[in-house]
Amino acid sequence: HTLRRLIMRLHATQVQLVENYLETIYVLNQKTGFVRSVDVALEMGFSKPSISNAMKKLKAEGYVQIEDKGRIVLTEKGKALAEGTYEKHCVISHLLMDIGVSEKTALQDACRMEHILSEETFDCMKAHHRKWHELNPDMKE
Repeated sequence: HTLRRLIMRLHATQVQLVENYLETIYVLNQKTGFVRSVDVALEMGFSKPSISNAMKKLKAEGYVQIEDKGRIVLTEKGKALAEGTYEKHCVISHLLMDIGVSEKTALQDACRMEHILSEETFDCMKAHHRKWHELNPDMKE
């Protein structure tokens, strides 16, 4: 049982890391239109060699392509996962701020929560968030 739990935890950690890399690439691309390993390293606080290794793995898994001058581009598969993760991050952080959590804490908590929620739970949270803002149009989204 303990080995199985450890393996499951390690796998979950790897999935979270992949989602974080892809989400970071997605957000940086939205901001600047051109993302390189060094940009991801600076944003995530990791070393450039560890990001380069991660990008090689993400490329091998079909999540990214590396173009001329080291530009990182999300594939359709990578973009779909990144957009889903980013959507969760946005909805969760806004929902937490709506109930009074500080922005800093909401963003940190959303970063952790976005990886562990079931689709059912997230869909319900998203529907609640949307309905709440329809009923409270003066609230900042």
